[in-house]
Amino acid sequence: MHTLRTVLRREGGRVDNLFMTVDQLDGRLIALFTEQPQIGVLGASRVLGVARGTVQARLDRLASRGVIRSWAPQIDPAAMGYPVSAFCTLEIRQGRGHSPVVEHLSAIPEVLEAHTITGSGDLFIHVVARDNADLQRVIDAVVDDRHVVRANTAISLATRIPLRTLPLVRAAASGGDAAMPG
Repeated sequence: MHTLRTVLRREGGRVDNLFMTVDQLDGRLIALFTEQPQIGVLGASRVLGVARGTVQARLDRLASRGVIRSWAPQIDPAAMGYPVSAFCTLEIRQGRGHSPVVEHLSAIPEVLEAHTITGSGDLFIHVVARDNADLQRVIDAVVDDRHVVRANTAISLATRIPLRTLPLVRAAASGGDAAMPG
């Protein structure tokens, strides 16, 4: 029985993966590595009660399909001296696309992420700074591009739900029921 399900589409005789769903073992494996990132393949196989080769094959498949995007450590900007977090909506000059602005933003270390959005703005970015005065410096650097027309900034006062994916993994692995067992 194939335990890793994929949704397929046929186009002109070609089969493409549109997206991949995860089963309960995949969900338990992802949860285990999220909660204990240093457990290793052998440790995971012992905890989950499956063969080491099964764990490695599942991890390889999840990584190759892009479900697991990184094995890098999660970094806390505040612990590194950047406790101020803000979100900016940028309006960009039309005609050249997003590429010039994204290239400009990529050169600013305090820009953590950027998203193309719908609505009144064109890009939504997450930035960090050492303090409010430093935030002004970061915003000045962000808008110091001829393609940026305007920026609207909101400072985050507190993080109520940090970036998380385990509830989504659990829901996907249980077919939509987020109360997936262990």
